[in-house]
Amino acid sequence: MSESTYAVTGMACGHCAASVTEELERIAGVTAVTVDVDSGTVVVTSDRELETVDIRAAVEEAGYELTTEDT
Repeated sequence: MSESTYAVTGMACGHCAASVTEELERIAGVTAVTVDVDSGTVVVTSDRELETVDIRAAVEEAGYELTTEDT
């Protein structure tokens, strides 16, 4: 299992969190997504290492910006 934390800007509500979660859950290998709108962080749990480019693409597809990876 792998768990990584990312900073995402632009999220302001539960709908934002749901959109980001939905897009990230489409990535092969993702087993869980936890979004904290207040802190602007997203924790992604997966059964393998994920490429940051895939995470960034999913977040951007949801309409937000991935700013950092805290791992």
